[in-house]
Amino acid sequence: MNFYRFESSVSRADRYILNGHRSGLLWFTGLSGSGKSTLAHAVEARLFQIGVRSYVLDGDNIRHGLNKDLGLTPEDRMENVRRIAEVSKLMVDAGLLVFTAFIAPYSESRRFVRELMSKWPFYECYVKCPLEVCEQRDPKGLYKRARAGEILNMTGLSAPYEEPENPELIVETDRNSLDASVDAVIAFLQAQKMID
Repeated sequence: MNFYRFESSVSRADRYILNGHRSGLLWFTGLSGSGKSTLAHAVEARLFQIGVRSYVLDGDNIRHGLNKDLGLTPEDRMENVRRIAEVSKLMVDAGLLVFTAFIAPYSESRRFVRELMSKWPFYECYVKCPLEVCEQRDPKGLYKRARAGEILNMTGLSAPYEEPENPELIVETDRNSLDASVDAVIAFLQAQKMID
């Protein structure tokens, strides 16, 4: 292969000094309707107010562009996560605090992300919510369509979701308000010394 990595003359420490905070990846995983995207965007908004440079990579948004060629087969789901992990790594290297909101149903895929990010701060946040609550919420009508046979391979129904075994953070969105959930994430980031 004729490709060689070119090292940046701007170090990670330089970017931390410029931004006033560390970079890293917090991966929100959970069932559809658990509140991953809502929580990630609410955390981003709170951090913006205090001058933290962060960005949310949202599953639905990414499937409109970068991953629009992927379906819901196990292979496509794994490729979806692989691509997002690579993009996230670049953004973390650029000095951003990155939040990803993806179901990422397979332990193997999430393990891949963890290994890929081994040289950068990486944390897994399990947005835990019972299937029956997610199905009651059903903000996009996906569960209803899946029950009607219009969507195949629906995670939690006809496709598996492998719960994280050792996530760094668990947020139970059926038990906590959005504000309380955001507070929990912010407190976690402070405890990890990602932000002041």
